[in-house]
Amino acid sequence: MTATPTQPKPVLADAVDLARAAAQEVAGEQRVGAHTGVQAEDEFSATHLFDAQHPGYGGWNWAVTVAYAGPGTPVTISEVVLLPGADALVAPAWVPWEERVRAGDLGVGDLMPSRADDPRLSPGYLASDDTGVEEVALEIGLGRVRMLSREGRLDAAQRWQSGEFGPRSDMARGAPATCGTCGFYLQLSGSLGAGFGVCANELTPADGHVVNVEYGCGAHSEVAVEGGPAIPVADVIYDDALLDVEVNVPVAAPEEAPAQL
Repeated sequence: MTATPTQPKPVLADAVDLARAAAQEVAGEQRVGAHTGVQAEDEFSATHLFDAQHPGYGGWNWAVTVAYAGPGTPVTISEVVLLPGADALVAPAWVPWEERVRAGDLGVGDLMPSRADDPRLSPGYLASDDTGVEEVALEIGLGRVRMLSREGRLDAAQRWQSGEFGPRSDMARGAPATCGTCGFYLQLSGSLGAGFGVCANELTPADGHVVNVEYGCGAHSEVAVEGGPAIPVADVIYDDALLDVEVNVPVAAPEEAPAQL
């Protein structure tokens, strides 16, 4: 394997005017800026770079590759392309659609098939380490075609643990008690039941959602509010019989001086 030379041959490095003319033929004279460098492709070819003077293409370069067949042969143009430089603004790398989909993207009528090798699922005929899953599979015969694998359950548990109805949410931190002691808490079956259940209280924002056993809200079934009058009563009560009464002696008004004429 032949190593690529670090410096192009002089005959290729000196072909700046030829490369510029080729770039201007493609882009127009006003779109080709200063020559910014030349880099060797191999022993017989090199690429000249010119600033691209296009609005919105800051940091891009017109790259013109030149080549020759050996001593005594003319230098020719191989290709002219527009390439991004190190500081150029480029589109993000393409991501397959199944990796771009996020929670909440599924709409009415949309179909979102799972991958055949989805690690969150395992074939239903394989033994599971979740006794709750095994019991369901036995009740209906073979069971489902695929079911949650251990990785799938751990992924779901982590998502629910750190979500809106997890133990570290604002609602849970201000709650008087946890869901694990609430009468509206419906525990999940299987291994996930150790930490999760479903809220059945229609008055709470968690109604119908999977909640962590340590989540809580102000509508806990055992919350009690101390009774009392709606209007607060003063603690100090005055007894008129114990009051000291002091008589004020009237003071005579001073005589008025006669009016002077």
